[in-house]
Amino acid sequence: MKGVPVPRARASPRRHIWTLVVLIFIAITGLWIYMYPPQDYTYPVRDWYPVRDWFPAEPARELTDEETATRVVFRQILSTPPFPSRNPKIAFMFLTPGNLPFEKLWELFFKGHEGRYNIYVHASREKPEHVSPVFVGRDIHSDKVGWGMISMVDAERRLLAKALEDTDNQHFVLLSDSCVPLHNFDYVYDFLMGSRHSFLDCFDDPGPHGVFRYSKHMLPEVRETEFRKGSQWFSIKRQHAMVVVADSLYYMKFRRFCKPGMEEGRNCYADEHYLPTLFHMMDPAGIANWSVTYVDWSEGKWHPRSFRAKDVTYELLKNMTSVDISYHVTSDEKKELLQRPCLWNGLKRPCYLFARKFYPEASNNLMNLFSNYTIF
Repeated sequence: MKGVPVPRARASPRRHIWTLVVLIFIAITGLWIYMYPPQDYTYPVRDWYPVRDWFPAEPARELTDEETATRVVFRQILSTPPFPSRNPKIAFMFLTPGNLPFEKLWELFFKGHEGRYNIYVHASREKPEHVSPVFVGRDIHSDKVGWGMISMVDAERRLLAKALEDTDNQHFVLLSDSCVPLHNFDYVYDFLMGSRHSFLDCFDDPGPHGVFRYSKHMLPEVRETEFRKGSQWFSIKRQHAMVVVADSLYYMKFRRFCKPGMEEGRNCYADEHYLPTLFHMMDPAGIANWSVTYVDWSEGKWHPRSFRAKDVTYELLKNMTSVDISYHVTSDEKKELLQRPCLWNGLKRPCYLFARKFYPEASNNLMNLFSNYTIF
């Protein structure tokens, strides 16, 4: 008798479904890692996630003569170690319309640390009357500055150029007239001098206050995918300061095509986009992508929250010094909350060394609380 054929066992539908689920999960995980790698700035992303190399690179294009020359200069600057200094200093650069209402508070901050800092004041409207001796003689040649105009970037470049004249200046901090310190000088000095990165805010905002401001007239040098946004209040290393002063090509693109009143209602503000875009393109691994200056945008207005005398308490200042995550909210309909840990040489640390905006009336409260809240 012929043997009766034994029917083959069929895989259960449930097993097919689970196999499909696992494959989909692996694909989604790989895509997520590619699109959103963890923000550890100690190593380049490709060293941690070689999966990115599996994806095709953007089509190469031939650079213009100006681009080639500019990038050669940038590579030379970024690869050259800073001029050796026996007495490295921090350049504190104040961008102000006139008087600095917190000079006495800053004098308390600087006291006992002479020779470890330099002060530069750019007053755009009227010559300030200084009430603290540490600010006397610190004014530089200034020009008028308009809110949202390229003149804001011009003032930043003017401050950097003046501060770069002193070869001892190794770190450059941009501050406003409404900024105050959140820590004592030693903490700030060690934090900035010991960091391997510049603290420049930079993120991708797909909404009307972000990429919508991009103009195609910036092509071919600046593509829409490279356009970034960030706070203008930076703290950068000497090599990066030299890049900003040396740049002409990208600066002129923003001077011509990033300003209020552009075509189709694209109001673009260069101080929010020029430096984040420049360093996202030229040295993304060299910036921390967050600012060390605290600003409260929770009110959802055109300008951040301002703190009056009654607002200034020990608890407020202590909370500012304890924040260790950088937040952004996109301006599109999704209002997506973007957050990243504040990493200092790969270690999670509190984000902020300074804070704004404070009304002049808050000066006495800040002075009285200074020695207490700066211990954190």
